[in-house]
Formats: sequence, C-alpha cells, structure tokens
Amino acid sequence: MGKKCRLIACEEAWSIPEVAAELKKVANSPTQSADKLLVKGIYDAEADTSGYGKMDFLGGLLDVEEQRLPQMDEHGVDMHLLTLTAPGVQMFDADTATDLAALANDKMAEICAKYPKRFAGLGSFAPQSPKRAAKEVERVMGELKLNGLVVNGHTNGDYFDDYRFWPIFEAAEATNATIYIHPRGPSDTLKGPLMDYAMDSAMWAYGVEVATNMLRMMAGGVFDRFPNLKICVGHMGEMVPFFIWRINFMHSRAQKVGRAPKTERSMEEYFKDNFVFTTSGVEDPLALRYAIDRMGVENVIWAIDYPYQPMKPAVDFIENFACSDEEMHALCHGNAERVFHIAPE
Repeated sequence: MGKKCRLIACEEAWSIPEVAAELKKVANSPTQSADKLLVKGIYDAEADTSGYGKMDFLGGLLDVEEQRLPQMDEHGVDMHLLTLTAPGVQMFDADTATDLAALANDKMAEICAKYPKRFAGLGSFAPQSPKRAAKEVERVMGELKLNGLVVNGHTNGDYFDDYRFWPIFEAAEATNATIYIHPRGPSDTLKGPLMDYAMDSAMWAYGVEVATNMLRMMAGGVFDRFPNLKICVGHMGEMVPFFIWRINFMHSRAQKVGRAPKTERSMEEYFKDNFVFTTSGVEDPLALRYAIDRMGVENVIWAIDYPYQPMKPAVDFIENFACSDEEMHALCHGNAERVFHIAPE
C-alpha cells in the first residue's frame, strides 16, 4: 500500500450496561424468539446452554478504553464505527426501546466526542414506534452529530417494506443518513429449519434474514418512494451480490406474469444505487474481488465485526488483499468517509 492506509472498521459492535441488563431479562423470559439463544449466551452466561457464553463477548461490547483501544493500536486500526449490537432495542416494548435507544445514542456521542479520531458512531432507534423513531433519527443526525443509523433486521416479524416504517426512511433520506441493517435471529415465520446445527445465527440464518429484508424493500417499492435512501449491510452483502443475476432475472419474469408489482428500476439497479456493503466476517479474497468487480469498489467497505470477529485476521486480510492503491484506499477509508460522513485525514 506504500505509506500506511487509514483503516476505518465499519461494523464494530458495542453496548451499554442498561441495554445489557434489559436483555438479561429477555434471556430469562418465555420468548421463543430465535434471538434468545445468543441473548442468553451473552447476557446470562451462567444459564447459557448455547456455548456463546464461553466466548465472553459481553466484556468486549461494554468496553471502549481498556480492551478495544489497545487492540486497535496494536493492529493499526485507526477508527471503529460503533454500532449498538444486535438485537439492539428491538426485543423491548416500544417505550423501553425508545428510551434506551436515546440513552445509548447519548453515550455513543460522548465517546465519539472524547475520541474523535478513533470512534465514529451509528445511532439507534426503536422501529416499534416509527414516528418517535423518526424524531430520534433527526436528533441523531442533528443534535448528536453521529454518522448514520443502525437497525437489526425485522421488528416483531415485520420487514421494512411495510409502509408503517416509512416515517423512519423519510427522516433518514432528509438527513442524508445511511441505515445499516444488521442481522438478528430470523423471524418466527422464517426460522423453522434454521434452528438446528448452529444454523440459527452467523453460519446461515443471519444472511437469510437480512437478504429477505433487502429483497422485500427492493421489490416492495421502498426505493421508488425514497430514491435517495442509502442502506448498508454487512458480511459481503449477505449473499445478495453473488445471486444478483438470478434475483434480477426471476424478479423481471415475475413482474411480466403479474406475480410481483411493477417497479421503476430493476433489482440490480436498486442494489447498485441504494446499497453499500461491508466485508465484516468474510475474509475471503476471492469473494472480495468478485464483489468489487461485479458491484463496483465504491460500494464495498472494510469492516471487522469486533468483538465477534478478532481484529488481527481482519487487518491481515485487507492489508494483503491484491488490489490497486485506489481500490485499497476506497475499501479501507474513502468509502466509509463518504457514506458515513467521517472527516478525511
């Protein structure tokens, strides 16, 4: 890379004790949500039967200064884009979720103000209450001056093609805020055969859940109503870039025979125009090269997925990736600066 390239990691999980305490209640509730396995493992390790508790993710989520910053320094990571970790506030009642999202956003803003060269942040909101969520979007981007928004997949089984969520998108488009859709466990109507063999989370179900949300938004006309809305997803695009030809072809056929509503653009055009995606948790050079060549380097952003993924392999992966200097700078910081309003150095 010649001189050192600025490294901005753009899907770095974080939390606050108040959200952790509320999620511990969820872990001990009678919910049958697919998220319960991971929630119990992280937030109630003594009762954990999933194996997640052995990984001590909670310490990494709640910490900024004692563990995270020294690791960033050790591995040459200049900045983390902090995101309130999944399932965020979306398993709570609307009032609790709204209050905790605001509290988390306040605390995130304090961290970013204290370490402006090391941390940026994506604000949270409670989709359970869309009009209040829209107000929080405005506060996040205005008063708090955070860098965008994060939300976690479905909300009570509903996806973002539902018009009830459109006040959120209206506020995001008006404030030029990219919304990062992070995975959570699949909805009750989707989870069925995904719950065995550890397929319930990052191995398979997370990608299925987010990709389903993405395709519903595209096919459901969300981007016809909000043509400048920008969505970010992780994990090398949650499989969509690798299936886009077939998605595009089959959707066009469905429209011709009346099985899908007409849209102003094709699925591929929506994906290229309205989505960007990160490399988080996919350290495969062949996948990254395909993503760049097929979707354009301007739509791909480097990420680690800390603390769920270790820093060193993610840094080694990107620093050893065979590409031009122009591509490297776009992947490592240029696209992040543009999409998430991070000041260039």
